[in-house]
Amino acid sequence: MVSAKSETTARAVAKPMPELARLQLLLQLSKRIADSDILDEQLEILIEIATTTLSAERGSVFLNDPETNELYSRIAQGTNRREIRILNNSGIAGHVYTTGEDLLIADAYSDPRFNQSVDSQTGYTTRNIACCPIRTVRGETIGVIELLNKVDGGFSKSDLDLMSRMATQAAISLQSSQFVERMNKTRQKELDFLDIVVDVTSELELDTLLQRVMGEATKMLQADRSTLFLNDEKRKMLFARVAQGDSIGEIRFPNHLGIAGTVFTSQQTINIPHAYADLRFNPAFDKQTGYFTRSILCVPVNNKKGKCIGVTQVLNRHGGPFTSEDETRLKAFTAQIAIALENAKLFEDVQNIKNYNESMLESMPSGVITLDEEGQIITCNAAGQRILGVSGDDLLGRKAEEIFNEHNSWLLERITKVQREQQSDVTMDASLWVSGAERSVNITTHPLKSTDGSQLGCMLMIEDISNEKRVKATMARYMDPGLAAQLLDSGQDVLGGTSIEATVLFSDIRSFTTITETLGAQGTVSLLNEYFTIMVESIQRHEGMLDKFIGDAIMSVFGIPRAHDDDPDRGVRTAIEMITSLQRWNADREGRGEPAVHIGIGLNTGHVVSGNIGSPKRMDYTIIGDGVNLAARLESACKQYGAQILISENTYKQLHGTYRVRAIDYVVVKGKTQPIEIYEVLDYHDNRSFPNMMDVIGLFREGREHYKQGDWQRAIGSFNDILAIHPQDYLTSVYIERCQHLQQHDPGSDWSGIWTMTSK
Repeated sequence: MVSAKSETTARAVAKPMPELARLQLLLQLSKRIADSDILDEQLEILIEIATTTLSAERGSVFLNDPETNELYSRIAQGTNRREIRILNNSGIAGHVYTTGEDLLIADAYSDPRFNQSVDSQTGYTTRNIACCPIRTVRGETIGVIELLNKVDGGFSKSDLDLMSRMATQAAISLQSSQFVERMNKTRQKELDFLDIVVDVTSELELDTLLQRVMGEATKMLQADRSTLFLNDEKRKMLFARVAQGDSIGEIRFPNHLGIAGTVFTSQQTINIPHAYADLRFNPAFDKQTGYFTRSILCVPVNNKKGKCIGVTQVLNRHGGPFTSEDETRLKAFTAQIAIALENAKLFEDVQNIKNYNESMLESMPSGVITLDEEGQIITCNAAGQRILGVSGDDLLGRKAEEIFNEHNSWLLERITKVQREQQSDVTMDASLWVSGAERSVNITTHPLKSTDGSQLGCMLMIEDISNEKRVKATMARYMDPGLAAQLLDSGQDVLGGTSIEATVLFSDIRSFTTITETLGAQGTVSLLNEYFTIMVESIQRHEGMLDKFIGDAIMSVFGIPRAHDDDPDRGVRTAIEMITSLQRWNADREGRGEPAVHIGIGLNTGHVVSGNIGSPKRMDYTIIGDGVNLAARLESACKQYGAQILISENTYKQLHGTYRVRAIDYVVVKGKTQPIEIYEVLDYHDNRSFPNMMDVIGLFREGREHYKQGDWQRAIGSFNDILAIHPQDYLTSVYIERCQHLQQHDPGSDWSGIWTMTSK
């Protein structure tokens, strides 16, 4: 407290005051100060009595603020009061406070501790000074009292002694009032803090919440600005939302960089009193913006599980660096608002998901309708409104029976069934009557459940197949579904007359004529339908195209209408699956006393011509060319070699997978002049049907080498070794007969191991 005394009220003290008068003065001081419980009033009383008693022109009382290590004094300005703060180790007052010594200065301007700039600013001239510490009876220094310019002459030691005793007399009351004032301020801060927390945590909109949190943190800590950075777990980035004109922009940076990143990764508070003296501070942002950062307080924001979800950074506290109390208050604030932040972020995520789902539903070509437990329509997307021929206003909120009545009552039965059984229901190619017209639809009805399993209603997904999907379904019965889809999608005969590399598969039933004689016409048709169903499923499972049925034969191709990188593998895998599926089917047939069915399969990879062949009124999409013919020859050759799957070297060389294969011959097929090597695929065998397979393959390779060299006797020896471990290997017997024949009919020096096939 600072006070000025006019010279008219000042009275000179020419000699020391008697002790009795001193005691009476001190009692009066104690009584007057004790009558007031307001610190400012007590300071005024102390200054008034001190300046009057000691005939000083002015006086000041500086109290110490232990949190900031500052001495503060209060000056009345109209109806308000302003605080003057200085470091508690600067100037004359700071010297007296830190040393605890009384101080008399006869000539202020000659003392280096005196700050003459104050006089220059105010126009006042300080001549002499008396200053002493304010101590409690326990010897604790809580401040200083300073008197300026004794009216007559200078201050004496007697004046200083009386001044010190007055300060000590007032110290207890001043300390108590200072404590009460601090407690009241703390209590008010806590009340304000609770009001802020309650107000802020009620906000769910994330952008608004972030702005309010930053604003309240700035206000609460009396800072220039604050920023709340949240962590983006997926991208490992810290981001903040900032106002940019009428919109909200984002600041993003890796969550380990800078002071904010350090606090986030370490989860330790950083309080920097002087930013430019700290190596962790990057002044580049200040240079870009022209802002000057003095002090920084950055604390982690942890959720209730202790996980760090972001950081709050506050800059430039007014009046000095951030204190430990500021740290505590900011930590408490962030702890309280962490739940609100997570709730707001969760709310934003839910809103984003909701918006995404709504956009997705609106863009879906299928109708999506949701109903509650009472059968009331809650939502319907644009496709659903189009299919049903009604607007959303005419649909939402109405009962399902009002919409799906008369011819569509069957749908109500499906809805009731799904809600009762809580199982999905699929209805394909159903009739839905809309505005007196029939639509063909696929309808899937799903039960809707909450996360705890309780029923919420059901959802209808309606796919309109009235046009192209009905045509596609019809065409797929007469041609490959992939081809039908491509023809419908293109809308023109784009597939005609193209040359393409493909893998062709031929299969044929052995001894089919004998089977038909046994079964008769009806039995034959029944057998073929069952057989074709099994074979076609294998072909389509590997995305092959069924070209045609030729009596009991099947022609299929891999690489048309869509090419794959592994079409030769798809063909081989299909052939293996066809044989294994046939084996299971034969086991069932034999169990019923019916004859087994055996087939041969040939595969070749090469260039074929695909096209629509026929007349403008009747077309057949098929493939032709040498590549097709060779596959057919290999299928037929299965009979000669006792094999079930034969592939050409063209196919073998393009296989990516590993298969159990043996090279069985180097032949010139009928109608060709160039020889080709052919291979037998054995993967459908097990140890029972083909014992010692790998040994057989090795011995067979050895026997063929002797065979190609014309060493018939050694070749026969290798082949006999095979029959010793696998007597049922028909192919080995074929080669023994060949070698014996060639022994008797020497092929001459031109022999190269090439065998010419004389039949198709």
